[in-house]
Amino acid sequence: MILLRKIIKQSIHIRSASCLSFRINELARFSDGSAIAQMNNTSVLVTSVSKTKTSSAAPSSFLPLTVDYREKAAAAGRIPTNHLRRELGLTDHEILTGRMIDRSIRPLFLNGYTYDTQLTCNILSVDGMTQPDVLAINAASASLATSDIPWNGPIAAVRVGSIDGQFIANPSREQMQKSDLNLVVSVNSKGELVMIDASANRLSDEKFFSALQFSVECCLPIIDQIKNLSSKTKRTNIELQKFDPLLVEKLTTLSSDRLLKIFTDSTLDKIARDTAVTLVRQEVFNEILTEQETSSLNLTDTFTYVVKRVFRNLILERSHRCDGRSFDQLRPINCQINLYEPLHGSALFQRGQTQVLCTVAFDALDSQYRHNELAWRTGIKRKPFILHYEFPPYATNEIGRTYGRADRRELGHGALAEKGVEPVVPNELPFMIRLTSEVLESNGSSSMASVCAASLALMDAGIKIHEPVAGVAIGLVSKCTEDGSITDYRVLTDILGIEDYMGDTDFKVAGTRNSITALQADIKNMEGLPLNIVQEALRAARDARCKIIDIMNTAIKEPKQTKKYNTPEIETLTIPSHKRGRFLGIGGINLKKILAQTGVTISPIDEISYSIFAPNKDALNEAKQIIEKLLEEMKEPELEFGGIYTGKIVEIRSNGVLIQLYPTMSPVLLPNSQLDRRKIDHPSALGLNVGDDLQVKYFGRDPVSGTMRLSRKILLSTGGVGPVRNLISTEKDEKRPGIWDTGSSKTSSTDDKKKL
Repeated sequence: MILLRKIIKQSIHIRSASCLSFRINELARFSDGSAIAQMNNTSVLVTSVSKTKTSSAAPSSFLPLTVDYREKAAAAGRIPTNHLRRELGLTDHEILTGRMIDRSIRPLFLNGYTYDTQLTCNILSVDGMTQPDVLAINAASASLATSDIPWNGPIAAVRVGSIDGQFIANPSREQMQKSDLNLVVSVNSKGELVMIDASANRLSDEKFFSALQFSVECCLPIIDQIKNLSSKTKRTNIELQKFDPLLVEKLTTLSSDRLLKIFTDSTLDKIARDTAVTLVRQEVFNEILTEQETSSLNLTDTFTYVVKRVFRNLILERSHRCDGRSFDQLRPINCQINLYEPLHGSALFQRGQTQVLCTVAFDALDSQYRHNELAWRTGIKRKPFILHYEFPPYATNEIGRTYGRADRRELGHGALAEKGVEPVVPNELPFMIRLTSEVLESNGSSSMASVCAASLALMDAGIKIHEPVAGVAIGLVSKCTEDGSITDYRVLTDILGIEDYMGDTDFKVAGTRNSITALQADIKNMEGLPLNIVQEALRAARDARCKIIDIMNTAIKEPKQTKKYNTPEIETLTIPSHKRGRFLGIGGINLKKILAQTGVTISPIDEISYSIFAPNKDALNEAKQIIEKLLEEMKEPELEFGGIYTGKIVEIRSNGVLIQLYPTMSPVLLPNSQLDRRKIDHPSALGLNVGDDLQVKYFGRDPVSGTMRLSRKILLSTGGVGPVRNLISTEKDEKRPGIWDTGSSKTSSTDDKKKL
């Protein structure tokens, strides 16, 4: 019975790192496969379920695989902070991690397997030090490998960091903060790379390749351990998508010559080439459908297979690319900067038919992006530098949604471009930077074009980046045997969209002339990428980056030194603590008014210092005028320590009276303890009323709160000894002797007796 499956537990040590353990069939045993991966106190449960029937009668050429990855606050013993106090939609981090797991396991499914398959990754516990994303990949591998789902696994994944030149397998969160490398690699049982996702602080190509070799060595023991786990017999009653040999031969005979003519015509652009292939497909379909009854869906999949075979053979056998370039040749590149004067920085990068417009916007540090998807584990993170990638449908001559949240592809491409640019941006920025990369035309490698455009836009904005950065996509077309061994291959530099679709690998590399900042490799039509091919791709990418940077330098070679008229201005303002209330206003109303009127943001630095961020010089001057007016209204007479002053009672409270010494000064509380030598509970015991004048002595300000320290009691005790500063005799004083000093009270009493 399914509920009586044997629970298997295995553990392994990775390169002297923390122990990685697996538990199989312990939880969620109704699923086809269930595995728990644990490292330290972080545990991840991954379940795999695959349908036994296809969703439609005719199989599709695409594997309907879904990977759901969620990080729940309960795993850290916390409660979500949103208004519903529960997990809502997927965060960007969860989507990117789900994509990484998908890219790790998808290449190893059988060709033609089209059954709906879902993997669910559930974080059971998290300790705040071990990152669960790599654990989820290993748990997904164990779940699929021990299930009855047909899958050519297992695989293993490891995160590699580099501190002081030393590689660390699965570093902790604290170690990652010191690391120059964040490399996540998935490896199959042959020691070939299945997925690469990396960001680096300008790491050399040689050092990066050494990290890849190190990661393979770390993954192989994990694969052996997963193989030792008990597994179920794989399904045999499945229908894999197979093409009818007769139909393939018929389509090849009717279309191969015309397809060769299209793919060897280097004058055709993307739209013209796609239109020509579509026309050939329609003509061939019409001819075949009149002769025999065949499903249109089956015809479409078979024709796509024929087109791919013709296209790939043209590269492998004739060494010919469809646009006429050599394997290591770049497309024509054109760069422009400072397109629109009101923008802080802008650049247009055109590579072939891929066109990207990148703009730079500055704002106050208080506006920086706060991504708190991991707040329950690592605290709220602030990012003063962000890059947003937009891919509207018109970039490929299509119709679709142009608003709302970015889809999974846009998030993935934007994250890759951001990782490629961020290492060259200065660490200490006086303001927040937002780059917006909008793809206007797309014919391959738009994310790497975004890296190039971002570098140009930053230099146009005057940001002192360490050095220019560029990106390029390297493709691969290979010929493999039935067991997956590669017998022949071609490495392509700066691939087109059609070469990406027809090829085996999309190897995106971003970096400077001599270093790598980001890398992402996706494997599509093969089970893994050997290290020797990866090394060749890295060399091709470095040569291409140097050529691209040379072209970019013709547009702008270094950051601009002169400021634009709309360059943000930043200054620091110091406000004494006792004036802070009047400066801020009730609930910060004064700061809100300044922001609404001038666009200037004022943020507190400490108790007396404030940072002023203005979008331009004019706005700063206008805000200064408003602040000066506020400060002028707040100017108060300087009081002398030990001086005696006359004040008017403006309010009577239970704990004392509020008196005003000067019209331009705020009322000050004179507490009950300083009203009289005797202890009183309420000012009314002394017969005081609003409007009465009192004489008080000034003892400076409280060093913490900044409030004035006044006393009337001391005058009653000393007979009013001290320099009188603003004492004004009034008619009320003559009528009410004894208020100011005891001497006048005795004289008044003697005169009254004489009259009697």
